[in-house]
Amino acid sequence: MPSFATEVKNEAARLSYESPCCRTAELAALLRMGATIALGARHTFGLNFKTENAAVARKALQLLKSEGGGVKTEVTVSRNRRLKKNNRYTVSVPPAPNVSALLETLGFLQEERLNMDSDARLLRKSCCRAAYLRGAFLGGGSVSRPDAQSHLELVTGSYGLGKLLHNLLRRMEFPVGFTDRKESYVVYLKEGDAILDFLAMMGAEKAVSAMEVARNIKEVREQVNRLVNCETANLQKAVDAAGRQLADIQHLAAAGVLDGLPEALREVADARLAQPAASLAELADAIHLTKSGLSHRMRKLCAMAAKLRGKQMGKSFARKEYR
Repeated sequence: MPSFATEVKNEAARLSYESPCCRTAELAALLRMGATIALGARHTFGLNFKTENAAVARKALQLLKSEGGGVKTEVTVSRNRRLKKNNRYTVSVPPAPNVSALLETLGFLQEERLNMDSDARLLRKSCCRAAYLRGAFLGGGSVSRPDAQSHLELVTGSYGLGKLLHNLLRRMEFPVGFTDRKESYVVYLKEGDAILDFLAMMGAEKAVSAMEVARNIKEVREQVNRLVNCETANLQKAVDAAGRQLADIQHLAAAGVLDGLPEALREVADARLAQPAASLAELADAIHLTKSGLSHRMRKLCAMAAKLRGKQMGKSFARKEYR
């Protein structure tokens, strides 16, 4: 079963922008995240884009055909022997004279010099900025599954590109972070709302819906857990209180005090002895008394038991002193 990140990429890869400038921005980011430039004879250039996602490979091929100005493309599939042995797709543009025009359009080549990090020219429009970020996610992004702790990241081997993505997201008011990891640079989001906004910006509606459903389920579960914990705590308090009341009444009974109590107090004591695990509300119903009235009488019984214990301790102490 594919991961959630794979499902998001599959969905986003099926989407297309109508505007050529947005398609160019998406292709530029996609290639910056996962492509290398190849050098050919007579100062010609080529491209090699690698990915383990078939939908992303198709997207790269589609964009190169539509925005590449007639460059030749090739696709090869190899078996990755490491990890889960996923297929590895390579979309290649063999070195040729017309590739330079494509690299200039993408911003990779400026005044016959390679430009590896800056794409400011492609990011003037808000629609192109969103397209660029979608391309970056397709080329080097991942996102945690909806029921896990929120986390989305864009990983690149270029510090300059990482800072560009970080600054771009900050400019778009995303609560973005930036760090390094071994030989890579990571731009990340950790807030659930921000990740939802990012996925919505890419047009991944199914992914947004899945995350919203998961968040709602999580909130319901947390609310249920809070209610259960509260109810458990209240029940434990009631059980503890009933145990203390029972011990106090049994102490009064052992001292022969119960028979001399007023009828109202004796009725409450007898009810507790008869139903040691009942709540105050249940006892009140059993003897046709209000809960507040029962509580008042029970406090009197407990106070009498405490006073009796105090006297008994005093006598015991006095005997020890006399001896």
